[in-house]
Order: sequence, then structure tokens, then C-alpha cells
Amino acid sequence: MTMRDVTSDGRTPEGPGSGSPSRRRVLRWAGGGLTLAALTAGAVGCDEDAVDVEEPGKAGGDEPGGDGGKEAGADAGGNGNGRAPEPLWTKPTSAETYGDNDELVAVGGVVIASGSPLAALDAATGEQKWSLPGGAVPGAPLLLGEDTLYLASSEYDGSVIGYDPASGKETWRSRLGKEYRQPRPIAVDGEQVYVIAEILEDDGSSKTNVIAALNSTTGRVAWKEQRDVGTEQNGIHAAVRGRHLVYTDFKKNLTVRDTAGGGQVWTHKTTKTNYGFFTVHQDLVVVPQGNVLQAFNLTDGKEKWTLEASDGALFREPAVLDDVLYVADSARVMRAVDPRTGKQLWKSEALADAGLQVPRQYVKAGDTLYGATDLDKQGGIIAMDARTGAVRWTFNDKTGDYHAWLVATDGKRVFALHGKKLHALPV
Repeated sequence: MTMRDVTSDGRTPEGPGSGSPSRRRVLRWAGGGLTLAALTAGAVGCDEDAVDVEEPGKAGGDEPGGDGGKEAGADAGGNGNGRAPEPLWTKPTSAETYGDNDELVAVGGVVIASGSPLAALDAATGEQKWSLPGGAVPGAPLLLGEDTLYLASSEYDGSVIGYDPASGKETWRSRLGKEYRQPRPIAVDGEQVYVIAEILEDDGSSKTNVIAALNSTTGRVAWKEQRDVGTEQNGIHAAVRGRHLVYTDFKKNLTVRDTAGGGQVWTHKTTKTNYGFFTVHQDLVVVPQGNVLQAFNLTDGKEKWTLEASDGALFREPAVLDDVLYVADSARVMRAVDPRTGKQLWKSEALADAGLQVPRQYVKAGDTLYGATDLDKQGGIIAMDARTGAVRWTFNDKTGDYHAWLVATDGKRVFALHGKKLHALPV
């Protein structure tokens, strides 16, 4: 499972060459180590109950532009005139998100947003199916694998717990050990759940951390490896592919470990503009490195291919969906790439033409690519033709909430989370 693996601070979009993190991105980096309480006062403006949709090119009041058109809306969930579809339902949530892509999931007929209490809503109706009073640990992912939702314990008792996402019933539990604090799941495959935890000193402090694998059947510790001094347990993005566990951290390291024993296979430094995001496809890991997109072999770390952005633009968060790599850059140019070879399949400037913000998360349903952006005024959920990059429509609830948008899909509906509002849109 790929951790898909993610700025909304009221500023104008980042221009080409901009590498400065926004307030939103800094919050995201901090994971569970920060609280949003100090930032929420006065952050939400406008009428919170108002839901509005935008015509292509008019998000945030911009003039029409790009390739979105009346014909496109008819086969992309729109109403046939290029406007976004009306929500099937809109519900308030207890969401407490930091903008990571794994804080909204759709599985087993329910959609779940990270929060306290943690509530699962019926995907078709929006009615609550179940809730967990303790909720999700802020900054920890909603990790899905083998029909199980894995969460760090909200009791902070050192447990990692598995739940049936359809019913909310506990199905699995594991503890790394009392000498470790705050274990958080970061990735899962068919056999193991991978966690990172602080190693406790005698005085209760922590200077180092450990990465470990827990058997997803028995809960027993399969292996554990102490990470280097100076590494951090926050800001982790991870994925598993075959026998390789891939992850990044705040220290700008891209590391690959062997899932059988935990031994480090290789590690590379990433640039300050990477922010820890990558995607994997087959035996490759693809990493944005400033104005270059690089693919490395998982087995040995050797470079397989590179793709350069133009005019000094910086590549943003990538995603592989249905064997196609989608990535935008800071100049708001969207690309589809063959992830095996790095060959560009198409290139679109529709986002820039329409004055829209760059998506930082993607899902796909049918022939439509849905992107979720950071900045509310110039973004929201953007529906694009997955074959050309043409903008079909945008959806924005116009609450002015500074939280990043998150998007998920069950193939039948697209779920858009913004602050504490969850919208279900038809595909």
C-alpha cells in the first residue's frame, strides 16, 4: 500500500522557484508534536453552512480559462455545463487534520476522517456508522491494510490497534514494549505493520528512535532496528513494495530497508524542496528533487531516469494511479508520465490558464483525475481529464477555512474534506 503520502495560509500560490514552506506545511511536518489550538481562533471565515461550486477558471474570482468546457462536465460527474456536481451530502465532522494524505480514507462502505472522536460515516448517506471516543492520534495516519484500519492508541499506552473499518470493532492489538514511547504505524503489507517509536532513557527523555515490524496476525515483534542519532520520528512518509520498506523523514533522508530483517539497503539525501514526498511503482521509487524528478531502483538505489521541469519550476507531490505518474510543478504545469521510463505522456497548462492552485493529492475514478489543493480561495477539488489534463470543474465550499483539502474515493463517490466539513460528490 502506498502512503499517499501533502499549504493554506492565505498567501498567493507559490511561484516558480519558490521553496519556502508555508504555515500549513510546517504544521504538517510537526505531525502530532503540535496543537492547532493557537491557530484556529479567527481562522474560519464566511458562512460555514454555505456550500458553493465553481465554474472552471472562476475559483477565487478568476476569469474563465484553460481547457475546462461545457462538454467535459457531462462525463466527469458535472451537470453538463462545466460546473461541479452538487454534493450528494455534506456533513460536519470532528476532523483534526494536519493535511497528510492519509487522514481521510474510504473503505468498507464508510468514509473516515482523522479526528476525536473518530467517526465512520456511511459512504452513501453520510450517516454515522460507528465512532471511537478516543479518536485518532493527531499526526498519525489512518493506515489501511488487509481490510484492517491500524491506529496508534489514543490512550498513549504504547499500543497499536487494528479495527474492522466497516464496524469499528477491534480485531488486532500489539505493543512494542514498555521501553518505547508513542509507537506510530507508518506502513503495512500482507504480513507486517511497520512502526516508529521513541526509545526511552532512564529519566523518561528520548534521544533516539526505533523502527520495527509487528506481525499483522500475532502482533509479535518481528524485528526492530535503532535508527541513527539525530533522526526524528515525526514527518515520516512511508510505503512498502515487495521486500522493500521506503520512508523519508525531517532530516531529508530517503531510506530503504529490507522488510524481512529490517536491515538498511540504501539511503539518499533529498533536497529541501522535497518535503518528504515520493511515490513507488513496481521496483522504482520516484522522488521530486527541486526542478528534477528522479526515479531510483529499490534494490540498489541507482538512478533509473530523470525528468526536468522548465523555467526553474519545482516539482510538487507525485502520485501513481493506474500505472500513470501524475505530478504538477510550482508553475502550475501538470504532467502525466510513464513511471517505468520517465517518458512524458502529456503536459498541460490548464491549471495555470484557469488561475487554479496546484493539487497536492490525487485520486482517480474512471477517466477523471481529482486533485485536492492547499489554498482554499484558489483551489478546492479540481476535476481533470486524466487523458489530457484539461480542467473539467472545480468544487469549493467557500468557508475560507485555512486547512488543506483532502480527497478520497470509493470508486462510486469522491469525498472532499475541508476543515470540519465532509462533502460527498458523485463521480
